[in-house]
Amino acid sequence: MDFALSDTERAIRDTARDFITREVMPLEQELLRRERAHRPGLEPDELRELQLKARAFGFWGLATPEAYGGMDLPAVTQSLIWTELGRSYVPFRFGGEADNILFRANEEQQREFLIPTIEGERRSCFAITEPGAGSDAANIRFSARRDGDDWVLNGEKTFITGGNEADFAIVIAVTDREKGARNGGATAFLVDRAMGWRSEFIQTMGEGGPAALVFDDVRVPHRNILGEPGQGFALAMEWIGKGRYTIPSHAVGIAERALRMAIDYATTRQTFGRPIGDNQAIQWMIADSETELEAARWLILRAAWTVDQGMDPRHASSMAKLYGAGMVNRVVDRVLQIHGGMGYTRELPVERWYRQVRLYRIFEGTDEMQRLIIARDLLRGYTRLGGHLA
Repeated sequence: MDFALSDTERAIRDTARDFITREVMPLEQELLRRERAHRPGLEPDELRELQLKARAFGFWGLATPEAYGGMDLPAVTQSLIWTELGRSYVPFRFGGEADNILFRANEEQQREFLIPTIEGERRSCFAITEPGAGSDAANIRFSARRDGDDWVLNGEKTFITGGNEADFAIVIAVTDREKGARNGGATAFLVDRAMGWRSEFIQTMGEGGPAALVFDDVRVPHRNILGEPGQGFALAMEWIGKGRYTIPSHAVGIAERALRMAIDYATTRQTFGRPIGDNQAIQWMIADSETELEAARWLILRAAWTVDQGMDPRHASSMAKLYGAGMVNRVVDRVLQIHGGMGYTRELPVERWYRQVRLYRIFEGTDEMQRLIIARDLLRGYTRLGGHLA
């Protein structure tokens, strides 16, 4: 059994790390200064400039098929790169990406939505969550009613990431209430903002914020159905599933950077004539953090490996998401404690991480939903104790 990275994986990871170190990290202090002044940390044109620099560097469309100009990287390699992205708190992401289910678009839809999104000319958002249907995604009430060659959409979506900036949305709507969303009664629609929906900013404890999307008799042509009618819930689960190993991959990068800050601080900060790292209480916080970080790393890489092997990744991804999200919250909490009062200020990024990573236990499936999936798989015999080594 070989736990080493391949030469290719190591080379791609190191190249990504070099780019983040040279081009992204130098922006960190300015980002904190802007956010203290209640301004956006990174403007859209600045993000675009960085993405084009990364494209010249060779990074464009990590998951995008080569036919569309992307790198089409294996899931393990993508996981490694997401970890590198997590090392910096600048909200940077590589360009050339599109929602994974957008590749289900037909030829006409690809020209109108997919290709411009990959090229950065359009921005999308994915909308399934509703005020009364968060974790219970099958309980959506947002409706779409057929009217000739159009569908009329009514309802509200909430906590939609990127909804304030998007110029089109992938919206999951109920098209046959008798069947129910899970059994072929929901459909995915591609809806331009110009068709009449509006977004409302939702203030959160983190930087930036999601949106509520409001649809009031918004007419959408039948040709704007993504995939097939009734396929909406399956597409939604496919979209959500990818985040269950990329989110904790990002969390590993945050935890590594934060723990390094804590170690550096513990070796230089002195109280009572000696470094605080000499104190057992500090040592135990560092030891526990490193142990949990390493455990999370292997759960996440195993989930990504499962994807690359063509195996059903849901059980492994749920464990990775559950443990990775909890791990980064515990590590950042300890790092803040080690820094004492300075950790609580906005002069350092620690309090920013503290607010940011709390969301990781909620979006793309709450802790409770991950536990439900893991337990159900075992109780119903969908998987065996010991996983693929059983």
